Amino acid sequence: MTSLPPALQELAAALGRLPGIGRKTATRLAFFILNAPREEGEILARAIMKVKAEVKRCSRCFNFTESDPCHICSDERRNHKLICLVEDSQTILLIEKTNEYRGLYHVLGGVISPLDGIGPEALRIKELLGRLEGVEEVILALTPSTEGEATSIYLAKLLKPQGIRITRLARGIPLGSSLEFVDELTLGKALQSRSEMN
Repeated sequence: MTSLPPALQELAAALGRLPGIGRKTATRLAFFILNAPREEGEILARAIMKVKAEVKRCSRCFNFTESDPCHICSDERRNHKLICLVEDSQTILLIEKTNEYRGLYHVLGGVISPLDGIGPEALRIKELLGRLEGVEEVILALTPSTEGEATSIYLAKLLKPQGIRITRLARGIPLGSSLEFVDELTLGKALQSRSEMN
């Protein structure tokens, strides 16, 4: 990339930091942006600046939102006795597409992963515990990986003494796969067939 102008190198390097974007794809995207009309580049730049300035985390569930509380937490038609615990906001989008769930959410912010230096204190577990008044069931909708399983077991042990029903998504989702790549039908069936944590 040394033959590229410095500004183009900088753009390609910035794009290369995005997940799933390798060096070749980043360079191709940089050239696309450069070749596009100036207005297109400005639209992209404004959209990035706007999302960074206006989107924040909901103070209740930690989903991304422009208003606080978010539209899900403030919706009185949703079941406020039911919380679905997810790793990230992308999972909420996937679950909402199924039209099978009408409760609330809580974004944990990841899973326990000692190898990556992520312990329970790095997650939003304390905030979850502060939301449990009146809650009858917590659904653990974590990625079925070793780390997700360890986090589910940890949370089940923590929540069981509180007298709350703890369930998890059914096992129709393959172990080791990411919820991001599961289709809506499979995810919807997994929600319907959730099971009690022992």
